[in-house]
Amino acid sequence: MPLELLDSPGLLENQKEGLWTLNFGPQHPATHTTLRLVLQLDGETVIDAEPDIGFLHSGFEKLGESLDFNQYVTIVDRMNYISPLANEIAWHHSVEALMGIELTPRCKYIRTIFAELMRIHDHLLCTGTCVLDLGGATAFMYAFNEREYIYEICERASGQRFHTSYTRVGGLLYDVTDDWIAMVRKFCRNFPKAYADFAGLVMKNRIFIERTRGVGVLTKEDAIAGGATGPVARASGVTRDLRIDEPYLAYNDFDFDICCAKAGDCYSRFQVRMMEMEQSLKIIEQAIENLPSGPIYNEAHGKTGIPDKTEVYRSIEGLIHHFENIMPNRQMNVPVESFYAATESPNGELGYYIVSDGNFRAYRARTRPPSLLHFALFPKMIRNCMLSDVVAVLGSINIIAAELDR
Repeated sequence: MPLELLDSPGLLENQKEGLWTLNFGPQHPATHTTLRLVLQLDGETVIDAEPDIGFLHSGFEKLGESLDFNQYVTIVDRMNYISPLANEIAWHHSVEALMGIELTPRCKYIRTIFAELMRIHDHLLCTGTCVLDLGGATAFMYAFNEREYIYEICERASGQRFHTSYTRVGGLLYDVTDDWIAMVRKFCRNFPKAYADFAGLVMKNRIFIERTRGVGVLTKEDAIAGGATGPVARASGVTRDLRIDEPYLAYNDFDFDICCAKAGDCYSRFQVRMMEMEQSLKIIEQAIENLPSGPIYNEAHGKTGIPDKTEVYRSIEGLIHHFENIMPNRQMNVPVESFYAATESPNGELGYYIVSDGNFRAYRARTRPPSLLHFALFPKMIRNCMLSDVVAVLGSINIIAAELDR
Protein backbone atom coordinates (compact mmCIF):
# COMPACT_ATOMS: atom_id res chain seq x y z
CA MET A 1 0.00 0.00 0.00
CA PRO A 2 1.28 3.50 -0.80
CA LEU A 3 2.22 5.86 2.00
CA GLU A 4 -0.39 8.56 2.51
CA LEU A 5 0.02 12.20 3.53
CA LEU A 6 -2.17 13.05 6.49
CA ASP A 7 -1.32 16.76 6.80
CA SER A 8 -1.31 18.06 3.25
CA PRO A 9 -4.71 17.90 1.56
CA GLY A 10 -4.48 19.04 -2.03
CA LEU A 11 -0.83 18.10 -2.58
CA LEU A 12 -0.38 15.66 -5.45
CA GLU A 13 -4.15 15.19 -5.84
CA ASN A 14 -3.69 13.23 -9.09
CA GLN A 15 -1.74 10.42 -7.41
CA LYS A 16 -2.11 7.18 -9.33
CA GLU A 17 -2.71 3.84 -7.69
CA GLY A 18 0.45 1.90 -6.93
CA LEU A 19 2.69 4.96 -6.57
CA TRP A 20 4.39 5.96 -3.34
CA THR A 21 4.18 9.41 -1.81
CA LEU A 22 7.29 10.41 0.09
CA ASN A 23 8.14 13.47 2.19
CA PHE A 24 11.57 14.97 1.57
CA GLY A 25 12.00 17.46 4.40
CA PRO A 26 11.15 19.82 6.00
CA GLN A 27 14.12 18.63 8.06
CA HIS A 28 16.58 16.67 5.97
CA PRO A 29 20.42 16.53 5.89
CA ALA A 30 20.49 17.50 2.21
CA THR A 31 18.10 20.44 2.29
CA HIS A 32 20.45 22.56 4.47
CA THR A 33 17.41 24.58 5.48
CA THR A 34 13.72 24.22 6.30
CA LEU A 35 11.88 23.28 3.12
CA ARG A 36 9.74 20.37 2.01
CA LEU A 37 9.23 18.36 -1.17
CA VAL A 38 6.38 15.91 -1.69
CA LEU A 39 7.61 13.25 -4.10
CA GLN A 40 5.55 10.73 -6.05
CA LEU A 41 7.58 7.61 -6.74
CA ASP A 42 7.28 4.58 -8.96
CA GLY A 43 9.84 2.37 -7.23
CA GLU A 44 12.88 4.69 -7.10
CA THR A 45 11.85 6.80 -10.12
CA VAL A 46 10.41 10.23 -9.38
CA ILE A 47 7.16 10.60 -11.30
CA ASP A 48 6.19 13.98 -9.88
CA ALA A 49 7.16 16.44 -7.16
CA GLU A 50 5.44 19.30 -5.43
CA PRO A 51 7.43 21.97 -3.56
CA ASP A 52 5.84 23.07 -0.29
CA ILE A 53 6.92 26.44 1.11
CA GLY A 54 6.22 28.55 4.17
CA PHE A 55 7.97 26.93 7.13
CA LEU A 56 9.87 29.94 8.46
CA HIS A 57 6.98 32.42 8.71
CA SER A 58 9.37 35.34 8.37
CA GLY A 59 6.86 37.86 7.02
CA PHE A 60 9.69 39.98 5.65
CA GLU A 61 7.54 41.83 3.10
CA LYS A 62 5.06 43.00 5.74
CA LEU A 63 7.91 44.18 7.95
CA GLY A 64 8.95 46.54 5.15
CA GLU A 65 5.83 48.61 5.84
CA SER A 66 6.80 49.47 9.42
CA LEU A 67 10.56 49.99 9.08
CA ASP A 68 12.17 52.87 7.24
CA PHE A 69 14.43 52.41 4.23
CA ASN A 70 17.55 52.17 6.40
CA GLN A 71 16.09 50.03 9.18
CA TYR A 72 14.70 47.46 6.72
CA VAL A 73 18.23 46.51 5.68
CA THR A 74 18.41 44.32 8.80
CA ILE A 75 15.50 42.27 7.43
CA VAL A 76 16.72 41.80 3.86
CA ASP A 77 20.05 40.71 5.39
CA ARG A 78 18.26 37.59 6.58
CA MET A 79 16.63 36.53 3.32
CA ASN A 80 19.49 34.93 1.42
CA TYR A 81 21.62 34.62 4.52
CA ILE A 82 24.47 33.05 2.53
CA SER A 83 25.20 36.37 0.80
CA PRO A 84 23.55 38.99 3.04
CA LEU A 85 25.38 42.03 1.68
CA ALA A 86 24.09 41.25 -1.82
CA ASN A 87 20.54 41.57 -0.46
CA GLU A 88 21.37 44.93 1.12
CA ILE A 89 22.84 46.23 -2.12
CA ALA A 90 19.73 45.14 -4.05
CA TRP A 91 17.35 46.75 -1.53
CA HIS A 92 19.08 50.11 -1.43
CA HIS A 93 19.59 50.03 -5.20
CA SER A 94 15.79 49.96 -5.52
CA VAL A 95 15.29 52.71 -2.92
CA GLU A 96 17.91 54.93 -4.58
CA ALA A 97 16.33 54.38 -7.98
CA LEU A 98 12.96 55.40 -6.49
CA MET A 99 14.45 58.55 -4.92
CA GLY A 100 16.70 59.43 -7.88
CA ILE A 101 19.90 59.24 -5.81
CA GLU A 102 23.22 58.97 -7.64
CA LEU A 103 25.97 57.25 -5.69
CA THR A 104 29.50 58.61 -5.44
CA PRO A 105 32.19 56.75 -7.46
CA ARG A 106 33.84 55.46 -4.27
CA CYS A 107 30.57 54.07 -2.93
CA LYS A 108 29.84 52.36 -6.27
CA TYR A 109 33.22 50.64 -6.29
CA ILE A 110 32.99 49.49 -2.67
CA ARG A 111 29.50 48.08 -3.20
CA THR A 112 30.66 46.36 -6.41
CA ILE A 113 33.56 44.72 -4.56
CA PHE A 114 31.22 43.46 -1.86
CA ALA A 115 28.66 42.26 -4.42
CA GLU A 116 31.32 40.11 -6.09
CA LEU A 117 32.74 38.90 -2.77
CA MET A 118 29.20 37.78 -1.91
CA ARG A 119 28.93 36.00 -5.27
CA ILE A 120 32.10 34.04 -4.53
CA HIS A 121 30.92 33.45 -0.95
CA ASP A 122 27.55 32.12 -2.12
CA HIS A 123 28.97 29.98 -4.93
CA LEU A 124 31.55 28.42 -2.61
CA LEU A 125 28.79 27.24 -0.29
CA CYS A 126 26.56 26.05 -3.15
CA THR A 127 29.29 24.09 -4.92
CA GLY A 128 30.80 22.82 -1.66
CA THR A 129 27.51 21.49 -0.27
CA CYS A 130 26.52 20.09 -3.67
CA VAL A 131 29.66 17.96 -3.58
CA LEU A 132 29.10 17.14 0.11
CA ASP A 133 25.60 15.82 -0.58
CA LEU A 134 27.11 13.44 -3.12
CA GLY A 135 29.81 12.20 -0.73
CA GLY A 136 32.70 14.66 -1.21
CA ALA A 137 33.43 15.94 2.29
CA THR A 138 36.99 17.08 1.53
CA ALA A 139 36.00 19.54 -1.19
CA PHE A 140 33.39 21.01 1.14
CA MET A 141 36.08 21.92 3.69
CA TYR A 142 38.28 23.46 0.98
CA ALA A 143 35.40 25.76 0.00
CA PHE A 144 34.74 26.82 3.59
CA ASN A 145 38.31 28.02 4.19
CA GLU A 146 37.91 30.87 1.70
CA ARG A 147 34.43 31.74 2.95
CA GLU A 148 35.83 32.35 6.41
CA TYR A 149 38.26 34.95 5.08
CA ILE A 150 35.44 36.76 3.27
CA TYR A 151 33.65 36.94 6.63
CA GLU A 152 36.72 38.66 8.05
CA ILE A 153 36.68 41.19 5.21
CA CYS A 154 33.02 41.94 6.00
CA GLU A 155 33.80 42.30 9.70
CA ARG A 156 36.65 44.73 9.04
CA ALA A 157 34.34 47.03 7.06
CA SER A 158 31.10 46.81 9.05
CA GLY A 159 31.97 45.43 12.49
CA GLN A 160 29.88 42.29 11.89
CA ARG A 161 30.86 39.04 10.22
CA PHE A 162 27.50 37.75 9.10
CA HIS A 163 24.49 40.09 9.01
CA THR A 164 26.47 43.22 8.26
CA SER A 165 23.66 45.80 7.77
CA TYR A 166 26.34 47.80 5.99
CA THR A 167 24.57 49.74 3.21
CA ARG A 168 22.53 52.89 3.73
CA VAL A 169 20.35 54.99 1.44
CA GLY A 170 22.84 56.82 -0.76
CA GLY A 171 25.94 55.35 0.85
CA LEU A 172 27.42 53.01 3.45
CA LEU A 173 27.57 52.69 7.23
CA TYR A 174 31.34 53.36 7.27
CA ASP A 175 34.02 54.09 4.72
CA VAL A 176 36.64 51.37 4.25
CA THR A 177 40.17 51.67 5.62
CA ASP A 178 43.60 50.91 4.23
CA ASP A 179 43.61 47.69 6.28
CA TRP A 180 40.45 46.58 4.51
CA ILE A 181 41.99 47.29 1.11
CA ALA A 182 45.03 45.22 2.10
CA MET A 183 42.76 42.34 3.13
CA VAL A 184 40.95 42.37 -0.22
CA ARG A 185 44.28 42.37 -2.06
CA LYS A 186 45.42 39.42 0.04
CA PHE A 187 42.24 37.56 -0.87
CA CYS A 188 42.87 38.25 -4.57
CA ARG A 189 46.39 36.80 -4.23
CA ASN A 190 45.39 33.69 -2.29
CA PHE A 191 42.08 32.71 -3.86
CA PRO A 192 43.40 31.37 -7.22
CA LYS A 193 45.37 28.58 -5.52
CA ALA A 194 42.47 27.65 -3.25
CA TYR A 195 40.14 27.68 -6.25
CA ALA A 196 42.50 25.43 -8.22
CA ASP A 197 42.71 22.96 -5.32
CA PHE A 198 38.92 22.85 -5.02
CA ALA A 199 38.36 22.51 -8.78
CA GLY A 200 40.99 19.77 -8.99
CA LEU A 201 39.17 17.72 -6.38
CA VAL A 202 35.82 17.95 -8.13
CA MET A 203 35.77 18.87 -11.81
CA LYS A 204 37.43 15.64 -12.98
CA ASN A 205 36.03 13.37 -10.28
CA ARG A 206 34.37 10.49 -12.08
CA ILE A 207 31.79 9.81 -9.36
CA PHE A 208 30.72 13.46 -9.17
CA ILE A 209 30.47 13.76 -12.95
CA GLU A 210 28.35 10.62 -13.28
CA ARG A 211 26.03 11.80 -10.49
CA THR A 212 25.45 15.21 -12.10
CA ARG A 213 25.90 15.03 -15.90
CA GLY A 214 22.57 14.56 -17.67
CA VAL A 215 20.68 14.78 -14.37
CA GLY A 216 18.01 17.40 -13.61
CA VAL A 217 17.91 18.91 -17.09
CA LEU A 218 16.17 22.27 -17.48
CA THR A 219 15.76 23.28 -21.11
CA LYS A 220 16.29 26.83 -22.31
CA GLU A 221 12.60 27.15 -23.16
CA ASP A 222 11.49 25.98 -19.70
CA ALA A 223 14.03 28.25 -18.03
CA ILE A 224 12.67 31.29 -19.86
CA ALA A 225 9.02 30.31 -19.36
CA GLY A 226 9.58 29.67 -15.65
CA GLY A 227 11.38 32.95 -14.96
CA ALA A 228 14.72 31.36 -14.12
CA THR A 229 17.64 33.76 -13.79
CA GLY A 230 21.27 33.71 -12.69
CA PRO A 231 23.39 30.55 -12.91
CA VAL A 232 20.30 28.31 -13.23
CA ALA A 233 19.22 30.12 -16.41
CA ARG A 234 22.71 30.63 -17.81
CA ALA A 235 23.45 26.91 -17.43
CA SER A 236 20.53 26.32 -19.80
CA GLY A 237 21.84 28.75 -22.42
CA VAL A 238 20.00 31.94 -21.36
CA THR A 239 22.59 34.69 -21.82
CA ARG A 240 21.04 37.24 -19.47
CA ASP A 241 23.00 39.04 -16.79
CA LEU A 242 21.78 42.32 -15.29
CA ARG A 243 25.37 43.48 -14.77
CA ILE A 244 25.63 43.66 -18.57
CA ASP A 245 22.04 44.03 -19.77
CA GLU A 246 20.95 46.66 -17.22
CA PRO A 247 24.26 47.96 -15.77
CA TYR A 248 24.29 49.38 -12.24
CA LEU A 249 26.95 50.35 -9.70
CA ALA A 250 30.37 50.38 -11.45
CA TYR A 251 30.03 47.33 -13.69
CA ASN A 252 30.38 49.43 -16.83
CA ASP A 253 33.97 50.18 -15.77
CA PHE A 254 35.13 46.56 -15.68
CA ASP A 255 36.04 43.87 -18.16
CA PHE A 256 34.45 40.47 -17.45
CA ASP A 257 32.60 37.68 -19.25
CA ILE A 258 29.13 36.18 -18.85
CA CYS A 259 29.47 32.48 -18.02
CA CYS A 260 27.03 30.18 -19.80
CA ALA A 261 26.50 26.53 -20.66
CA LYS A 262 23.96 24.70 -22.81
CA ALA A 263 23.18 21.31 -21.28
CA GLY A 264 21.04 22.69 -18.44
CA ASP A 265 21.90 19.78 -16.13
CA CYS A 266 23.34 19.70 -12.60
CA TYR A 267 26.91 19.58 -13.88
CA SER A 268 26.34 22.66 -16.09
CA ARG A 269 24.95 24.62 -13.16
CA PHE A 270 28.00 23.61 -11.14
CA GLN A 271 30.32 24.62 -13.99
CA VAL A 272 28.68 28.03 -14.40
CA ARG A 273 29.11 28.82 -10.70
CA MET A 274 32.74 27.73 -10.84
CA MET A 275 33.42 29.95 -13.87
CA GLU A 276 31.59 32.89 -12.29
CA MET A 277 33.91 32.81 -9.28
CA GLU A 278 36.85 33.41 -11.62
CA GLN A 279 35.08 36.34 -13.26
CA SER A 280 34.11 37.80 -9.88
CA LEU A 281 37.74 37.72 -8.78
CA LYS A 282 38.64 39.51 -12.01
CA ILE A 283 36.14 42.29 -11.20
CA ILE A 284 37.37 42.60 -7.60
CA GLU A 285 40.98 42.94 -8.73
CA GLN A 286 40.09 45.72 -11.17
CA ALA A 287 37.95 47.53 -8.59
CA ILE A 288 40.38 47.40 -5.68
CA GLU A 289 43.31 48.63 -7.77
CA ASN A 290 41.26 51.54 -9.14
CA LEU A 291 39.27 52.41 -6.02
CA PRO A 292 38.39 56.13 -6.23
CA SER A 293 39.02 58.51 -3.36
CA GLY A 294 36.40 60.88 -2.03
CA PRO A 295 33.21 60.67 0.07
CA ILE A 296 30.85 57.72 0.32
CA TYR A 297 27.78 59.99 0.36
CA ASN A 298 26.68 62.36 -2.38
CA GLU A 299 25.95 65.65 -0.64
CA ALA A 300 23.97 66.86 -3.65
CA HIS A 301 21.10 64.63 -2.46
CA GLY A 302 20.98 66.02 1.05
CA LYS A 303 21.87 64.35 4.30
CA THR A 304 20.45 60.89 3.68
CA GLY A 305 23.06 59.11 5.80
CA ILE A 306 23.66 59.13 9.55
CA PRO A 307 26.75 61.22 10.40
CA ASP A 308 29.86 59.91 12.10
CA LYS A 309 29.49 59.72 15.89
CA THR A 310 32.45 62.06 16.38
CA GLU A 311 30.58 64.73 14.45
CA VAL A 312 27.39 64.06 16.43
CA TYR A 313 29.13 64.42 19.78
CA ARG A 314 31.21 67.48 18.92
CA SER A 315 28.98 69.75 16.83
CA ILE A 316 25.40 70.99 16.96
CA GLU A 317 25.14 70.57 13.18
CA GLY A 318 26.07 66.90 13.49
CA LEU A 319 23.60 66.41 16.33
CA ILE A 320 20.76 67.98 14.32
CA HIS A 321 21.75 65.91 11.28
CA HIS A 322 21.56 62.72 13.38
CA PHE A 323 18.25 63.78 14.98
CA GLU A 324 16.62 64.48 11.62
CA ASN A 325 17.63 61.07 10.31
CA ILE A 326 16.44 59.14 13.36
CA MET A 327 13.06 60.80 14.02
CA PRO A 328 10.21 58.87 12.35
CA ASN A 329 8.45 61.97 10.95
CA ARG A 330 11.48 63.45 9.22
CA GLN A 331 10.92 64.92 5.77
CA MET A 332 12.80 63.33 2.88
CA ASN A 333 12.44 63.86 -0.83
CA VAL A 334 10.58 60.61 -1.55
CA PRO A 335 8.31 60.69 -4.62
CA VAL A 336 4.79 59.27 -4.43
CA GLU A 337 5.00 56.47 -6.97
CA SER A 338 5.81 52.81 -7.39
CA PHE A 339 9.13 51.52 -8.67
CA TYR A 340 10.88 48.21 -9.40
CA ALA A 341 14.62 47.73 -9.64
CA ALA A 342 16.81 44.64 -9.48
CA THR A 343 20.39 43.48 -9.25
CA GLU A 344 22.19 40.31 -10.34
CA SER A 345 22.48 38.53 -7.01
CA PRO A 346 24.49 35.28 -6.72
CA ASN A 347 21.35 33.19 -7.34
CA GLY A 348 19.82 35.41 -10.01
CA GLU A 349 17.63 38.49 -10.35
CA LEU A 350 16.83 39.89 -6.90
CA GLY A 351 14.40 42.77 -7.22
CA TYR A 352 12.22 44.94 -5.01
CA TYR A 353 8.94 46.56 -5.98
CA ILE A 354 8.36 49.57 -3.75
CA VAL A 355 5.10 51.51 -3.48
CA SER A 356 5.75 54.90 -1.92
CA ASP A 357 3.33 57.32 -0.29
CA GLY A 358 5.99 59.98 0.23
CA ASN A 359 7.32 58.75 3.59
CA PHE A 360 10.78 57.38 4.32
CA ARG A 361 9.31 53.89 4.58
CA ALA A 362 7.54 51.83 1.96
CA TYR A 363 3.75 51.76 1.80
CA ARG A 364 4.23 48.31 0.24
CA ALA A 365 7.46 46.39 -0.33
CA ARG A 366 7.36 43.32 -2.53
CA THR A 367 10.31 41.06 -3.27
CA ARG A 368 11.24 39.07 -6.36
CA PRO A 369 13.56 36.41 -4.89
CA PRO A 370 15.25 33.97 -7.29
CA SER A 371 14.88 30.95 -4.97
CA LEU A 372 11.07 31.12 -5.09
CA LEU A 373 10.98 30.82 -8.88
CA HIS A 374 13.71 28.19 -9.06
CA PHE A 375 11.97 26.04 -6.44
CA ALA A 376 8.82 26.13 -8.57
CA LEU A 377 10.88 24.72 -11.48
CA PHE A 378 12.12 21.76 -9.44
CA PRO A 379 9.34 19.38 -10.64
CA LYS A 380 10.39 19.92 -14.26
CA MET A 381 14.00 19.06 -13.43
CA ILE A 382 13.35 15.97 -11.32
CA ARG A 383 10.68 14.09 -13.29
CA ASN A 384 11.88 10.66 -14.43
CA CYS A 385 15.06 10.99 -12.38
CA MET A 386 15.96 8.63 -9.55
CA LEU A 387 15.23 9.29 -5.89
CA SER A 388 18.99 9.56 -5.26
CA ASP A 389 19.11 12.40 -7.81
CA VAL A 390 16.90 14.64 -5.65
CA VAL A 391 19.85 15.81 -3.54
CA ALA A 392 21.94 16.52 -6.66
CA VAL A 393 19.23 18.61 -8.32
CA LEU A 394 18.28 20.45 -5.15
CA GLY A 395 21.92 21.26 -4.41
CA SER A 396 22.51 22.54 -7.94
CA ILE A 397 19.77 25.19 -7.75
CA ASN A 398 20.82 26.42 -4.28
CA ILE A 399 17.43 27.01 -2.65
CA ILE A 400 17.53 29.35 0.37
CA ALA A 401 14.32 28.86 2.39
CA ALA A 402 14.29 32.40 3.80
CA GLU A 403 13.69 33.63 0.23
CA LEU A 404 10.70 31.31 -0.14
CA ASP A 405 8.52 32.69 2.66
CA ARG A 406 6.48 35.79 2.05
